[in-house]
Amino acid sequence: MVAAIIVSAMMIGMLCVITYRLATYALPFALGLAATRFAYGSGAGLLGAGLFGLVAGMASFAVTVLLFATLRTPILRIAVALIFTTPAVVAGYALAHGLAAEIVPSPIWRQIVSTIGAISTGVCALARLAAPLSPDRE
Repeated sequence: MVAAIIVSAMMIGMLCVITYRLATYALPFALGLAATRFAYGSGAGLLGAGLFGLVAGMASFAVTVLLFATLRTPILRIAVALIFTTPAVVAGYALAHGLAAEIVPSPIWRQIVSTIGAISTGVCALARLAAPLSPDRE
């Protein structure tokens, strides 16, 4: 029983680390998924829709990298980072709500825990995206 609790705590910690590392890629993934669903709904087939979604996700990531490379004004960089952070906040809320649904019995506290998870994921993604460029990254 103790081993199961320890393994469960370790898995939750690993899930949180993965969430915070991948939170910056939530927007390209969401755009790629939306493009895939659009292409599949318009009759592109499974393979064509998958390729279209992959290209759309890669293009959105490339545009964002290009914007971060060309924009030097901190306000504009933070604006682009906020656009990128919005899907990360939604993903953080969904993850925290899914974990809290099994642990927290009160619906009010479940919402509070989910909101804290969403805010912390968004702040982490924003901090990773809005960090100033170091000389070795330029």
